[in-house]
Amino acid sequence: MSTTLSETPILHDTMPEDAIAHPLPGTRPLAPGDWLRRDERYAEQMALRDRLIREHRAAVIATRPEGAAAFAELYDIVLAEVGATGDSFTRPDGVIVPLDPADPVATIGRLAQEDFLVHLRGPDEHWLAGGVLCFPSRWMLAEKIGRPLTGIHISVPQYDDNIARRVQRLFDGVQPDRPIVRWNNLPYRTADLHNPQSEAISKQTHAPATEAEGPRPFLRRERQAIRKLPETGAVVFSIHTYLTRA
Repeated sequence: MSTTLSETPILHDTMPEDAIAHPLPGTRPLAPGDWLRRDERYAEQMALRDRLIREHRAAVIATRPEGAAAFAELYDIVLAEVGATGDSFTRPDGVIVPLDPADPVATIGRLAQEDFLVHLRGPDEHWLAGGVLCFPSRWMLAEKIGRPLTGIHISVPQYDDNIARRVQRLFDGVQPDRPIVRWNNLPYRTADLHNPQSEAISKQTHAPATEAEGPRPFLRRERQAIRKLPETGAVVFSIHTYLTRA
């Protein structure tokens, strides 16, 4: 079941330069120090993230026990990245976030604008062990948790065997000291950042989980970073979402 929110649009004035200049859908090395970003809509996006995690946790957070070590490692890395120490962290918007290693995924979901999805290597593919996804683009974390990469993308017609092999090689090949980044480009009908959709709806309408036909007055671009955690070897897929008028 999707979560419906009455949401005031949170729109960026413009897209960042690299969102426009970066060729799609290619990957490139992630510049040192440029993993987590804080943009001009930080306060508004973080307030929405706080609300989603507080009021709709089951819709935006899902974890499997096999990922516990990776979640703990990611928690330490994100805290170091934002400069959080001690028992709490005062964000740039003035909100005080308790630092709770016993609830690592929810905590990092309130420390950065990015969503974080953690993947573990399985016998054939990486699979989704959990994460925090406050700003889904027409999919639901609760439906995808535990699936391999091909199962995650089952509703994406373009995700054929050739692309599946390429993505798996990408996840296998990324190194802890050489993260990579890519962008996507989504003409959009709605200004909702939290925009889940169940696969069941796609099946009922015989349409993929993409925007239906009609006017698309908004442009959504996701900055997707892929990095391998040095201790557990888990692969983290982080997403920073930008939304403007088209």
